[in-house]
Amino acid sequence: MNAMNDLSTTPRVDYQTNPANYQHWALTVNGDVATLVADFNEDGGLRPGYKLKLNSYDLGVDIELYDAVNRIRFEHPQVRVVVMTSAKDRIFCSGANIFMLGVSSHAWKVNFCKFTNETRNGLEDSSEHDGLKFLAAVNGACAGGGYELALACDEILLVDDRSSAVSLPEVPLLGVLPGTGGLTRITDKRHVRHDLADIFCTVAEGVRGQKAKDWRLVDHIAKPAKFQDAIAEKSAALAQSSTRDGSAKGIVISALTREITEDRLAYNTVTVDIDRAKRQAVFTIMGPSADLPRTPEAIQAAGENFYPLAMARDLEDAILSMRTNELDIGTWVIKTSGDAQAVLAMDEVLAANKDFWLVRETIGLLRRTFSRIDVSSRSLFALVDKGSCFVGSLLELALACDRIYHLALPDDSDAPRIATTEANQSWYPMASAQTRLQRRFYEEAAPLAAVQAKQGELLDADAAFALGLVTMNPDDIDWDDEVRIALEERAAMSPDALTGMEANLRFNGKETMFTRVFGRLTAWQNWIFQRPNAVGEKGSLKVYGKGDKAVFDWNRV
Repeated sequence: MNAMNDLSTTPRVDYQTNPANYQHWALTVNGDVATLVADFNEDGGLRPGYKLKLNSYDLGVDIELYDAVNRIRFEHPQVRVVVMTSAKDRIFCSGANIFMLGVSSHAWKVNFCKFTNETRNGLEDSSEHDGLKFLAAVNGACAGGGYELALACDEILLVDDRSSAVSLPEVPLLGVLPGTGGLTRITDKRHVRHDLADIFCTVAEGVRGQKAKDWRLVDHIAKPAKFQDAIAEKSAALAQSSTRDGSAKGIVISALTREITEDRLAYNTVTVDIDRAKRQAVFTIMGPSADLPRTPEAIQAAGENFYPLAMARDLEDAILSMRTNELDIGTWVIKTSGDAQAVLAMDEVLAANKDFWLVRETIGLLRRTFSRIDVSSRSLFALVDKGSCFVGSLLELALACDRIYHLALPDDSDAPRIATTEANQSWYPMASAQTRLQRRFYEEAAPLAAVQAKQGELLDADAAFALGLVTMNPDDIDWDDEVRIALEERAAMSPDALTGMEANLRFNGKETMFTRVFGRLTAWQNWIFQRPNAVGEKGSLKVYGKGDKAVFDWNRV
């Protein structure tokens, strides 16, 4: 493995940052408009061995972008529109840094693309569910991942200066695919005719001006002298379509409290214990330990300490850290600990206040965090054992797993129980736009109605098994052996085959733009990333910028 990605000799990737430490983005807020200005530091790469020239980016750039957007969500709820533009002359963004990709391991490239995809998808998620709109003010060359960032915005405004173009040059220049949804968004989202899309994706220089608008590659164009006026006009129009409360007051998002050691990640509400011999990690999510504030005023006062928000932040960081830094830990065991009644009460608070901005944004963060579990290439097992609180919002953790084991106990007072709430019916749709209950039961009316009839009722293992909510319900005599055997069998199987199998089974229903990005596009990209035409000694990605011509194996596979 290349030294830059040998995680035994290089620092762990940290997904936490703050504006004081930004090297690549500048965030300003003026009333209901926030502006994110790209000015990537050439010498600020996350790993050595490349320079971020021409506003090309790596994982570190995207970590900052994600942090900035999240701060707009929570610290600036009055913002209705985010304008993304560039500080560099005639360059918006030239996409992912090619030299970074050329020296990266396959795993690094895949995780990089996955996080970048989630960040772009998150823009669209906030637009659809929370009313935060995005305008790409493309004031220069916009290529590859830079255009994919623009595509994730609600509208694209391109400067018409006879040189600035949008392009997806990956196929002709690099022998790979646009890695963050470009192929999918130009068709599914922008409805670019497929023959025009074929030309666009095979012409490295891209498309400029009026043609870009005519082909639906951008929404608006403006001459340089009128570009700033056009930004103001288009952002004002987008603001009118936003449902965000312009009078809302934000909260402070501070650094997470966490302790990371060789075999443990410990947060206020989440712990991850790593067993390297078993290649297994146990995630334990602690339920609320005290009564939650019940009014908008009290929730606002709690701020970042509002339990569902604090838990979502802890869990998200743990997921991202484990995905990137612990590639050999192939099985994640998901557990909860706490009072089931307290989680029921939590969901009642969320339901009663779901129109309050902070609750709405908290549900949004939970929705996106649960979605990160769905697309993590790990085997996922939920254990509903003594002291568990898989209820409502926390039941989503179990429903995201490949299997759920629920302990049956003869002593009814100690029996762990699960329950559905309103949260499981609509709050946390997957990338497929289905709830996890709908996915579980293929949207069949009878089993969904049976579960709905028991909503809010705490169910023991036998009752949950009868409804199809859990996979197995071993009693206390068989529990240890059943769980041990299942986990040992899983650890003995091919990780590659498991990743493909799990992804196919988890997304078993209808397709959406997001599932096509994560499924069809990612599968093809993963394959292409390992082919010699891309990454061989004379592959396009390896020889780019060296003056050599790629040498292709002309066999079609």
